[in-house]
Amino acid sequence: MGIDKRALMAQLAERLQHSDRLAHRAQAEAREAARSLATESEKKEDGRAAIEYGSLATGQSARARRLHEELGVLAAFSEAQTPRFRRGDPVALGALVDVRTEDEKGYDERTFFVLPVGAGTELTGPGGDGFLSVITPASPVGRALLGRRAGDSVDVTWGGEVREWTVLEVA
Repeated sequence: MGIDKRALMAQLAERLQHSDRLAHRAQAEAREAARSLATESEKKEDGRAAIEYGSLATGQSARARRLHEELGVLAAFSEAQTPRFRRGDPVALGALVDVRTEDEKGYDERTFFVLPVGAGTELTGPGGDGFLSVITPASPVGRALLGRRAGDSVDVTWGGEVREWTVLEVA
């Protein structure tokens, strides 16, 4: 698995920055809507709408703060030396993990990138080849895979069903 981890982290940072910009824009729009509704009319319904827009703005503000924090964590992790994994090393932060999944349709392979933030983000592989999913140690999949080695099998609850996954490679 010769994938450039720094390029993947840069891709994740770009996606988080994009989400951050969207959250700031949504926050500003919701605050403006709350202000204009609150001052245009004294009707009870407009007051309720202003409160709802105010709550939406508060939620978007919290989302923007969380994204900003995640970007800081990712930057600090990226600046540290990206861990190199040798044959037989266990899954840990910074690992790319290939797993084989089995379900009623047969076998499938998935690749995960274990990072401290960005859970659930789909990244595009080099040259647009395939997709990788970001998982964190706090996620159910991350908890199941941490410490496992190539050849280990693990039960993972996915889509409400327990499935057996086999770790194929840790890089």
